[in-house]
Amino acid sequence: MGDVTAKDVERKPAFVLIHGAWHGAWCFSKLVPYLLKAGHVVAARDLPGHGGLAKYPKSFGQRSADETAFAIERSPLAGVTLADYVSDTLETVDALLRAGSGPVILLGHSMGGIPITAVAEAAPEKIRKLVYLTAFMPASGVPAIAYSRTPEAEGAKVGAAMKGDPARIGAFRLDPRSTDANYVSNLKQAFAGDLSDAEWEVAQNLLSPDDPAQPFVTPTETTRSRWGKIPRTYIKCSGDFAIRPLTQAKFIDAADQFTPDNKTEVYELDSSHSPFLSQPEKLANVLVELASR
Repeated sequence: MGDVTAKDVERKPAFVLIHGAWHGAWCFSKLVPYLLKAGHVVAARDLPGHGGLAKYPKSFGQRSADETAFAIERSPLAGVTLADYVSDTLETVDALLRAGSGPVILLGHSMGGIPITAVAEAAPEKIRKLVYLTAFMPASGVPAIAYSRTPEAEGAKVGAAMKGDPARIGAFRLDPRSTDANYVSNLKQAFAGDLSDAEWEVAQNLLSPDDPAQPFVTPTETTRSRWGKIPRTYIKCSGDFAIRPLTQAKFIDAADQFTPDNKTEVYELDSSHSPFLSQPEKLANVLVELASR
């Protein structure tokens, strides 16, 4: 991708990048420079309770801690809601609009598909296109957590990494600081099996342990006249062990049945759950291409 002029920047849509569970804006650090080079304004920020805004259970910092304590301690993020994600994301979108951007391209990765769906239903006039990057794209009225219990989810590896009962602690809890080699290996395969061990070590150290449970169990009632009118793209990842390919296809099929006059544009990457880390330039090329239409 070549350099662009100031005029190019003015007419190209801005991207708002929404990260997934246990991640933060940091996960897009390799991707953002390619989008900027192509002339796009890009905003990536931490959702409440994530990245630099994360809060940690006390037992997480005690490496010799009793595993039982870690599994039952109430999460300091238990009160974070989907409404918090939506208002936070809309703040970013509105800031870009005030700065002169037109309707933005809103990208959600993994769990990030939950808030972008709700934002699109709430304010469709502000969104030019939705991009679901191997993300939850829940059907109207269906909570995201329901998709982890379907036959299509077979083979997913995130469930095996969970610590404690989400209903009791108010969060989905991982232990990214685990010293158990088998546990860490499973976690790597779930999120980023195509990274080198050195690259994975960086990402592992940036993951936070708790992801608020409420957004996963809160359904969004989408309508054909609002969410359903926005052009959408789904980027499938064929080597994903967090959201399995059959689950990705299930999202697309249901959405297309819901809005047969506005079907999902589909791309596919030969990637793990984290193409922004393993193949950021290839992912950027896809995003730049879909932004041009």
